[in-house]
Amino acid sequence: MARGDGVTGAERGGSGAAGDGPLLLGVRHHGPGSARAVRAALDAARPRVVLVEGPPEADALIPLAAEEDMRPPVALLAHAVDEPGRSAFWPLAEFSPEWVAIRWALRHEVPARFIDLPATHTLAWGKGEGEELGKETGAGGEDDADSAADGGAGTDADVRVDPLAVLSEAAGHDDPERWWEDVVEHRGAGEGDTFAPFVVLEEAMAALREVYGSGGHDRDLVREAYMRLQVRAAQREFGDAVAVVCGAWHVPALREKTAVAADRALLKGLPKVKADMTWVPWTHRRLSRVSGYGAGIDSPGWYGHLFAAQDRPVERWMTKVAGLLREEDRIVSPAHVIEAVRLAETLAAMRGRPLPGLGETTDAVRAVMCEGSDGPLALVHDRLVVGDVLGEVPQAAPAVPLQRDLDRIQRRLRLKPEALERELELDLRKETDAGRSRLLHRLRLLGVGWGEPVASRGSTGTFRETWRLRWEPELSVRVAEAGVWGTTVLAAATAKAEADAVAAQALADVTGLAERCLLAELPAALPVVMQVLADRAALDTDVGHLAQALPALVRSLRYGDVRGTDTGALVGVAAGLAERIFVGLPPACAALDADAAEEMRRHVDAVHGAVGLLGEAPAPEHRDLRGRWHSVLRVLSVRDTVPGVVRGRAVRLLLDDGELGQDDAARLMGLVLSPGTPPGDAAAWIEGFVGGGSGGGMLLVHDERLLGLVDAWLTGVPAGAFTDVLPLLRRTFSVYEPGVRRTLGELVRRGRGERGSVTAAGSGIPGFAADLDLGRAEAVLPVVRLLLGIAEPGGPRGSEEHVDNDLAGVAG
Repeated sequence: MARGDGVTGAERGGSGAAGDGPLLLGVRHHGPGSARAVRAALDAARPRVVLVEGPPEADALIPLAAEEDMRPPVALLAHAVDEPGRSAFWPLAEFSPEWVAIRWALRHEVPARFIDLPATHTLAWGKGEGEELGKETGAGGEDDADSAADGGAGTDADVRVDPLAVLSEAAGHDDPERWWEDVVEHRGAGEGDTFAPFVVLEEAMAALREVYGSGGHDRDLVREAYMRLQVRAAQREFGDAVAVVCGAWHVPALREKTAVAADRALLKGLPKVKADMTWVPWTHRRLSRVSGYGAGIDSPGWYGHLFAAQDRPVERWMTKVAGLLREEDRIVSPAHVIEAVRLAETLAAMRGRPLPGLGETTDAVRAVMCEGSDGPLALVHDRLVVGDVLGEVPQAAPAVPLQRDLDRIQRRLRLKPEALERELELDLRKETDAGRSRLLHRLRLLGVGWGEPVASRGSTGTFRETWRLRWEPELSVRVAEAGVWGTTVLAAATAKAEADAVAAQALADVTGLAERCLLAELPAALPVVMQVLADRAALDTDVGHLAQALPALVRSLRYGDVRGTDTGALVGVAAGLAERIFVGLPPACAALDADAAEEMRRHVDAVHGAVGLLGEAPAPEHRDLRGRWHSVLRVLSVRDTVPGVVRGRAVRLLLDDGELGQDDAARLMGLVLSPGTPPGDAAAWIEGFVGGGSGGGMLLVHDERLLGLVDAWLTGVPAGAFTDVLPLLRRTFSVYEPGVRRTLGELVRRGRGERGSVTAAGSGIPGFAADLDLGRAEAVLPVVRLLLGIAEPGGPRGSEEHVDNDLAGVAG
């Protein structure tokens, strides 16, 4: 057949002598055995050009693969210029045959080209059909379908053929991965049979395609038509000294004799979008099948080890495992390594395998090094079998301006992206840590979730933050998407915050955004956010919405001191919100069912905490907010239309703030727990007063009168009503510390009269006495004064006057 009319040629023989037509090397993506075989075949054939399955727009990026600071795993990222979130990845690991072919071509100064369907069609394909393209594709594949077709184990909702599963079943194996390991990954490239693996694999795939056709991968027909055209073009330029590295599933189609016109007809009218392409770092974890990656493999770390280990792979693997376990303070000696290797080899022989595979090494590690425990084994799987290797790309790789600015800030702040999850403690009083905090908060505003704030272990102050960091490859897409908001992180975060404020539906969303703007230090965005906040607050009459919005707004005031941000505008808005809550809260608490009452109780708690912070503002009118709030609580505590759980909480908050004496609190509790009150209402009042994690257990321990009232009421509840109130009471008392519950039980067991005598005598329960122990109290006061910065008061040391003055100063 004339050149240009089709791709033909005799298969390479075992001697490696070149035949007519291109050298078609069918591979499994991310297969170390395929990668070794490709390298050996290219060394033997010495082609003049290497064609690789992948998007041709990336041809200009191929030379970057030779850079010293290009370290796999990496991925080609294509995204639509007008819609950056519409993207696709082509990941490549060190053990990927495509990567080996590209590096071979660069090392031997041979042209390398990508020949798959252009990304401009890939990204447009399915647009408007509800198809999600913002996920990783196979190395050279356009969707999850290609992974199975090329020898992966991809699955889809449609009925599609998994070539590995079919071949392994025909060979009498029920595990495709294990079968592939035995016949390919554990096979050494012997002399004289360099091309034999490709010949056999092509024959197998040809037989499958005779039976299954496209195997349910209809788009492969279009892709293969394009690849045939590119192979023909290379043959016209370089003759038959052309090597093609592609998924084994495609080899029979590329060998097929078709007319040029027929191939062009399949490509006619394909949709297109303008696309950009670059290299991005990738991780072994994202190569794994558990990540959702279509062409994923179960064990990228294990495959990387097989590819890198020149000899004795099992011994070297066991040494790695032993090193990891020693880092975790587990006792693993060289004897353990030797015994684990022997056991793995024995298991392989018993199971009829040529070499120990991952299954045998895992069983050996569990038995010898982990003493049968799956706990340490899970660590080995996570850190070694899968791995947290993060690739690197050179600075010369194309990137959106926002990515460039982010890279610059990361270098300046010495905050390097890492695939391994880690915690970062920040002291905001230090300039570098404050800059890191600003960056992470700004990225969160932009939807780039590199870090998540977590509770600080050492301090709860506003000057300290703790972040959990992990860089995932898809964050590069999020950065590209965020590039529409600006060319720098600061400008993009400011524009995004302003747009979010205008689009926010709930008042709480706007106040939360104001808090995030302060954390991210976006002074240019605050005027817009505050204007939207004032407008929404003026129109919103729902007390629940106002109560949800106030805490975040007041929390924002705390950041002004440590971050040096002007929060004057926030104080006025917060005070206005508080006043509206004060007016609307009592009517809003009337006629609520149990669920609504519990939600309102949470709102009351949140507002109480917010008013406490807001009352510390320097303006006198703001300091008076506490007094007006206490008036609202008094109204709630005595109004019969207010649910019991809210009334009980109002009484408790007044008692804690010293606005209600213990006698008054006991009187109110006695009224509620009188026989005329329905048991359910009384139980709800008790839950509000001593429940909800408010320290109510210790209050009952220290106040015998309140405990006696609860005890007397509970023993008097009728039998028929007891089962109704029991869930409420169980929920109330279950949140107490075990020691508090034990103390309450002991006090109740002793009885009312005995409790009083025990408490008065100060015996039986440690910590109780009739009078203040001056010596013990004075011992801690110097430390408390030092912490609070309080001067030592007058009066003879050790006298009751001296201690009383000290206590008053500390309390003040």
